[in-house]
Amino acid sequence: QNQPIIILFGITDYHNKVEMFLSYSLRQMARNGQSLPFCKVVDHVVGSTASTSRAWFASAPVSSDSWPPSEDDGSSMSKLFNKTDDHAALREMMRSFTEREVEPQALEHNRSETLNIPLFRKLGSGNDGLGILGLTVPEEYGGTGLPCASAVAIVHEELSYSDPAFCLSYLAHSILLANNLAVNGSDEQLARFMPGVCDGSKIGGMCMSEPNAGTDVLGMKSNAVYDPTRGGYILNGTKMWITNGTLTGKETGDLFLVYARTGTENRNQITQFVVEGGMDGFSVGQKINDKLGMRASPTAEVVFQNVFLPESSHVVGDVDGATLCMMRNLEIERVALAAMAVGIARRALDEMISYAANRPAFGKPDLYSFGQIQKHISESYAEYMAGKCYLYGVANGLDLSTYGNGLDADGVKLYCAQMAKNVADRAIQVMGGYGYVGEYTCERLWRDAKLLEIGGGTNESHHKNMSRDLRRFDGKKLE
Repeated sequence: QNQPIIILFGITDYHNKVEMFLSYSLRQMARNGQSLPFCKVVDHVVGSTASTSRAWFASAPVSSDSWPPSEDDGSSMSKLFNKTDDHAALREMMRSFTEREVEPQALEHNRSETLNIPLFRKLGSGNDGLGILGLTVPEEYGGTGLPCASAVAIVHEELSYSDPAFCLSYLAHSILLANNLAVNGSDEQLARFMPGVCDGSKIGGMCMSEPNAGTDVLGMKSNAVYDPTRGGYILNGTKMWITNGTLTGKETGDLFLVYARTGTENRNQITQFVVEGGMDGFSVGQKINDKLGMRASPTAEVVFQNVFLPESSHVVGDVDGATLCMMRNLEIERVALAAMAVGIARRALDEMISYAANRPAFGKPDLYSFGQIQKHISESYAEYMAGKCYLYGVANGLDLSTYGNGLDADGVKLYCAQMAKNVADRAIQVMGGYGYVGEYTCERLWRDAKLLEIGGGTNESHHKNMSRDLRRFDGKKLE
């Protein structure tokens, strides 16, 4: 029950034996009602040289009471996933909240294609809520005061375990709106707008993509023209695929950061604006229904027709200088999306492991006797752990106030998004017909995971960005 799961590194001849042993160990965990394991360090033998080194092995906790592991358990892997005691406490809080509040409502809101607004407001600081809507926002403006990518990753991983769509709306609000404004806004703007964003009374997001400008974001056509007689900008244009763009299907959300072109000399002349729900000329073009996945997260087309934005209060950062803000926020957005993928994969694995342990077939008491199932489960676990290590390796070193971490922000999302979809796909395959229906969760996870290969940067854009960055190594060796 409390024995380590042994993974042999560097011994390819024993690949099949490793799969069998890992599958057996995971089966025992499932029978004992345990979730996916955390990690311990043990010695192992590499190859035929009998030399010893340190490697990571998973050891299943005896009960849920041992989650998350404490900092003093001797595991460097624990420190990777929970950098400090505060991070461990945050994970424990989020896991408890997700199990108690998020899990019971996920299927219903997926089917109705609606955001659970009362639950969303519980994430805010008002009415004794969790206080994580302003996770990275300074405390003096109503936030939690954790400008830390690791904390962002933990929250998104835990929420996505039960409801990736709900988590997507949280990401749009807390990262694309709140974090972006916290980093780039003035003190006056933070004092004016942040309290409502952090307490949950205002729900919003960010507007960047357009009907004909997605990955090619600098090809946007929305424009803001300065009117000196009024002391502000006149915004016109259309934005597409806007998360939280509407909460009711008719009215817009409450608050948005909007990117618009403010010059014609080059493609980088883009400025960021605050646009408030209810402003004259700001409206919903359409609510996007019948999406493949992320159905409980509202998506809309929004329209700006001669929306007046005072220069003194609604221009964020420098005029024509928003490209840097955009790129900097894309890095933490991609880390958050990778964390969502890790949460999806962990849930799919838990469902797969449990089902395989309890489904008799061909005279066997479960599915773990069959090599095909062993392959699905063991490879899924290995890929999940690789993605989770990559995620927290990147997050723990990311400074939210800087720019220039694009290689691994792209890389971790590229890997984890594909990994989550593949793990969910294998879970459906293991569960057969049961995996294909909504009651058993995995089909929803599979549908939701697909968006992570598109939103926040397509796989193809990550390929382009990473190849460009790696080309600059020009003979330098990777560490």
